[in-house]
Amino acid sequence: MPKVVLITGASSGIGKAAAEFLSAKGFRVYGTGRNPKNNENNGYSLLPLDVTKPDTISTAINLILEKEGRLDVLVNNAGMGITGPIEDTPTSEMRKVFETNFFGAIDVMKAVLPQMRKQQSGTIINVTSIAGYMGLPYRGVYSATKGALDLVSESIRMEVKAFGIQIATIAPGDVATNIAAGRYHTPVFDNSAYKEKYQLNLDLMDSHVDSGMNPIKMAEKIYYIINLKQPKVHYRVGAFMEKFSILLKKILPSTRYEKLLMNHYKL
Repeated sequence: MPKVVLITGASSGIGKAAAEFLSAKGFRVYGTGRNPKNNENNGYSLLPLDVTKPDTISTAINLILEKEGRLDVLVNNAGMGITGPIEDTPTSEMRKVFETNFFGAIDVMKAVLPQMRKQQSGTIINVTSIAGYMGLPYRGVYSATKGALDLVSESIRMEVKAFGIQIATIAPGDVATNIAAGRYHTPVFDNSAYKEKYQLNLDLMDSHVDSGMNPIKMAEKIYYIINLKQPKVHYRVGAFMEKFSILLKKILPSTRYEKLLMNHYKL
């Protein structure tokens, strides 16, 4: 019997690539989007779901359970980006990103866990980010949301293991998607103390995304994790230097690592 998979944020980017890939592999895939234009995409269904609105979460999951009677895999992928100097970025915008990337992901997990507990089986894959392993300049809030999701995934993994439920995180580096278009960009204010450095880094971020890896690499790794009986806690997908940067943070003195980051971001 094919596994039933729910993928949030499946109307574009990593989520869409994963939905198409897993559908082609024979899984019963349900993707979600805040405003899906149609509900059938290359073999998978696309349902309306906004992770910041719990009623839409429960409606989508109930629909899946009515149709399938089970839910085997959740890929918690929906997210949004944010850039800007901490001082210049409105705190209200920071809260919005936490509502999506952190609390939204938690609310979807909460919604699927009763069914997975009932089944005594299930896999949850939380999509984090290599940026979540370090505080990046002008992306500090994004780093914080993904780092927070990484840590809460470690906690809940231990809490649900006794029910036969597996939880893992998968952290991509730069991926060639349209995330830059969907980010909240703090404006480059003329009177900002960070004007020149921030603009330089905005251009750098956009170039990294444009030259990023194909999202199919993430889809392949998600497929790999789903097929494991006991997945590891954390997986990383990205360029060698992106993954190596995590190791460097562990072994280098903190001020030396900070200097490397500052040189990279031309600060």
